[in-house]
Amino acid sequence: FELDPYSVCRHLVPFYPFTNLDDWRVANFLLTSGLSMRALDEFLSLQATKNMPLSFWTAKDLHARVELLPSGPRWKFQIIPTMHSTKEPIQLYFRDALDCVEALFNHPFFEDKMDFTPFRLFTTAERVVQVFTEWMSSDGAWDMQSKIPEGGTVCGVILSSDKTNITNMCGGRVAHPLLISLANIKMKVRNKASSHVFLLLALMPIPQFIHPVPRMCSVLQERLFHQCLDIVLEPLKQAARFSRMMSDPDFGDPYRHLPRTATTTLAQLSSIECDVLDVDQYFAACEPFRLSGVSHPFWRDWLLAEPSEFLIPESLHEWHRQFWDHDVRWCKQALGAAELDFRFSIIPRITGIPHFSNGITKLKQVGGRVQRDVQRYIIVVIAGATDPDVIIAIHTLMEFRYLSQATAITSTMRDKIRASLQEFHDHKDALIKNGFWRGEKTKHVLKHWHIPKLKLMQSVVPSVEQVGSILQWSADTTEHAHIEVIKDPASTTNNHNYDSQICQCLDRYEKCRLFDTALALHGSTTESIPVLPVGQDADGNDSDTYDGDECRNVLDDIWTPKRKVTNFFDVAAQLLAALPGSVPRPPRTFIAGSTAIRLNYDLSLKRIPIDTVAEQFGLPDLRGALGDYLTREGNVAQNFHTFGGQRRSLPDVHLPFKELDVWYKVRLQQKTYHDSSEITHTFTIHAHPPDCSLKYGRYDAAIMNIDDRWQWPSSGLQGHTVVQVHLIMCPAAPRGSNGINHFSSHFLMYAQRFDIVPQGNSSVERTTGLHVLKRATRASGSELGEIFPLDQLRSYAHIVPHFGRKADNRLTSDNCIHSSQSFFLNRYFDKDFFYATS
Repeated sequence: FELDPYSVCRHLVPFYPFTNLDDWRVANFLLTSGLSMRALDEFLSLQATKNMPLSFWTAKDLHARVELLPSGPRWKFQIIPTMHSTKEPIQLYFRDALDCVEALFNHPFFEDKMDFTPFRLFTTAERVVQVFTEWMSSDGAWDMQSKIPEGGTVCGVILSSDKTNITNMCGGRVAHPLLISLANIKMKVRNKASSHVFLLLALMPIPQFIHPVPRMCSVLQERLFHQCLDIVLEPLKQAARFSRMMSDPDFGDPYRHLPRTATTTLAQLSSIECDVLDVDQYFAACEPFRLSGVSHPFWRDWLLAEPSEFLIPESLHEWHRQFWDHDVRWCKQALGAAELDFRFSIIPRITGIPHFSNGITKLKQVGGRVQRDVQRYIIVVIAGATDPDVIIAIHTLMEFRYLSQATAITSTMRDKIRASLQEFHDHKDALIKNGFWRGEKTKHVLKHWHIPKLKLMQSVVPSVEQVGSILQWSADTTEHAHIEVIKDPASTTNNHNYDSQICQCLDRYEKCRLFDTALALHGSTTESIPVLPVGQDADGNDSDTYDGDECRNVLDDIWTPKRKVTNFFDVAAQLLAALPGSVPRPPRTFIAGSTAIRLNYDLSLKRIPIDTVAEQFGLPDLRGALGDYLTREGNVAQNFHTFGGQRRSLPDVHLPFKELDVWYKVRLQQKTYHDSSEITHTFTIHAHPPDCSLKYGRYDAAIMNIDDRWQWPSSGLQGHTVVQVHLIMCPAAPRGSNGINHFSSHFLMYAQRFDIVPQGNSSVERTTGLHVLKRATRASGSELGEIFPLDQLRSYAHIVPHFGRKADNRLTSDNCIHSSQSFFLNRYFDKDFFYATS
C-alpha cells in the first residue's frame, strides 16, 4: 500500500483510483459480485445509478481502474515443451510460489495465528505422555529445524492438487488447481474455508496426448505434472537451499512395510538404463520397482523433501471413502439392504443432524459429509444383527477413524489407534468366512485384502509422530476452496479460455480484498479525511493509527465469516454483566460447569397448574417429586442433587407454588474436547408431551452430573449418569407476589435414570464397545424419576434401542424409545462425546 507506484496519489486521495469511500464501496461490491461485463454495463446504465457520483460508467472502465490497485502475487504464463504429440499446446498459468508463501506469512490476519518455532506438549510436568497436535509439535518439524542454520524458521508448505469440474450438469470442462498454504498457521484457522488460507498457485494443464496405448497417455500426463511442478516450485527449492528473509506477521496385511524413501526411489530410477522418451519400454522397466514411469520426480532436488513423510494420510478421500466403499457394503451383505435401511429409518432423531428416513442403500452422489453422518449410526444399527466377529471388525475400524481425527493426539491415544487397527486385522477373516466380502461386479466372495485405502491406514501412527494431528491435513478445506478459486471465477467467464479468465478474475478479487484491508488498517474506511504524516495525530503528537485490539477487530471484520455461530458462553457472560432490571431474571442463558445452557425467552406453556402438567406429560408422581426436591433443597439451595430411594412425599403434598412455567426444549453448547477456545455443535434436548403429531411425545436423553467432584468431559461418565428428560420447568411466582421468590428463580427438570448394565468385567459390550442401558426402577416397579436443577445437565446423549437379530417392524423413530427396555449409548453420534466417553 505504501510502496505501490500510486502511493503518492493516495496521500492526497486514500481511495485512489476511486474518488471517495462510497465510490470504492460500490466498485468493490460490483467487482466481487460475480456479475458479467454485460450485467455490469446494464447496472451502470440505469438512471438511478447515473445519479450516483461514481468515477466509472462502464464495466471496462471499472476493470481498468482495479488494475491500478496494489497487487498480490502476480500471474505468469508459459508454454510447456514436450517431445510427444498433443492435440493442443500445453499452457501453464502459475504464480511465484515464494511470493505466495510470503503473502501468507506477512498477512496481518495470521499474525497471532501462526507458530514460528517447534514445540513439544506433554499432559503432565513429568513429560511421560506426549501430545501431537499442530505440525510444529511433531517430531518431523523438530527434525527439520535441527537441519537449518541457527536463527532460521521452518516454513511448512502445504500443496493440494485435485481435479474439479468447472461446468455444471453438462459440458465436461475440468480444471486442475494446485493450492498452496502454510503449515505454520494454526489448524483451527487453516481448516476454516472462510479464512482464505489456501491460495491458487497454479492451474495445471490437462493435455490430451496422442498415443496408441491409453495407459501410456496416463504415464505422459504424470510426467508432465511433475515437469510443471518442477517449474512452479523452483523458487521454494531455491529458498530451501539458500533461505529467504521474510518479515513476520501391497500391504494388505496387518504390518507396516518399510517406507519408500527418496534415496531408495532415486536409486531405483538411476538403475533404469532404457531411453526415457520410449514411454512403453521405460514404463515396463519401472514396473518391477512399482514405479509410475515418472523419470524426474519434482521433489528430487528439494532440500529436506522426503516423500515417505510429506505424502501423508488424508481422511476425506481415504478413511471416509473406504468406509462407504467397503464397510457399508459389508453391512449391507450382513443384514440385507431392506433390514439395514429399516434400522436407519427408525433411529431416534437428533436435531441438527441428518436423519436417514429412507435408509442409505439407495443414496446417490454421496459425499464426505453424508459418509460421516452415516458413521454416526452404523455401529448401533448393526449391533446384535450378525456374527460378533464381523461387528468387532467394523466397530474397531470406526474406533480407528474417530481416534485418528482428534485435533490433539497423545502418545496413549496413538497406541489406541494402533491397537484398534490391529484388532480389525485379528477379526477381518470373519467377513470372508461369512461371505460378506464380495466383488462389486462379480458378486463372488473374495479371498484377499487388496484394498489400497485399508493398506494406507498403516501409515497413520508414524505420520502422527512426523506431522502432528492428521485432521489438519484433511482435503475438506481444499475441496471447498475449489469453489472460491475455480468455480465462482469460472462462472463469470464467457466459457472460452477458462484458465486465463479465472486468473484475471482472481487477480481482481485479491486486489479488492487487499485494498479493503489496507484502507481499514490505515483508518480510511470511516470518512474521507485528510491523511496526516505517518506517526502523527491531529495535534502533531506521535501516535499509531490503531492499537493492537483495534487492528484485530478490523481484520476480523474483513477476514472472518459474516454469519457466525452464536456463542452461548459469551451470551451468558454478557447477561451476568448486564445492569439490574435490563434483562429478565433468572437469565435464560447460563453456564454450568463446562456447558452453556440456553432456554428460549418465550415459554411453551405459561402458568399451568401442577396437576395439569402432570397429566399432560404423563408424570403421576410429579407433585410428590417436587415435594421431595423441596425437602432436599431446604431453605438454602444445594449444589447437587442425586436420585433418592423411595418416594417420601405424598401424592397430594402441599407445595408453596401452584403453577409451573414449561419449556419444550433446552439447548446445550460445550467447548471442544481438545481445545477449550472452540465451541462445538449446539444440541437440543426435547421434552415434548404427547400430541396429535407425537403419540408418545419426545423425551431426549442427556448426561447429568450427580457428583461435583467429577467434571464433564474430562472425567467421562464417572460422577455422571444417563437420564431421560421428561419436563423442563420453573415454578411460577404466586399471583400478586410482584417479584421473584426463592422457588421461581430456579430452572428445574424431571428426569428418569438409565442404569449401565455391567458386561462381565467390562462396562461396555464386547462387540460394539458401547454401554448397554436399561431403565432404572424403584422397588415398586415404577420408573425412577426425580426433580433436579437444570444446571446439572452436561451434555446431550443419543440412546438407541437394542434391535437384536431382527428389528421389530412396528417400530418407528417416534416410538422406538417408548417401546423398548434395552438401549445402547451411542457414543459415535458426536466426536467430542466419543472422546469424552472413550
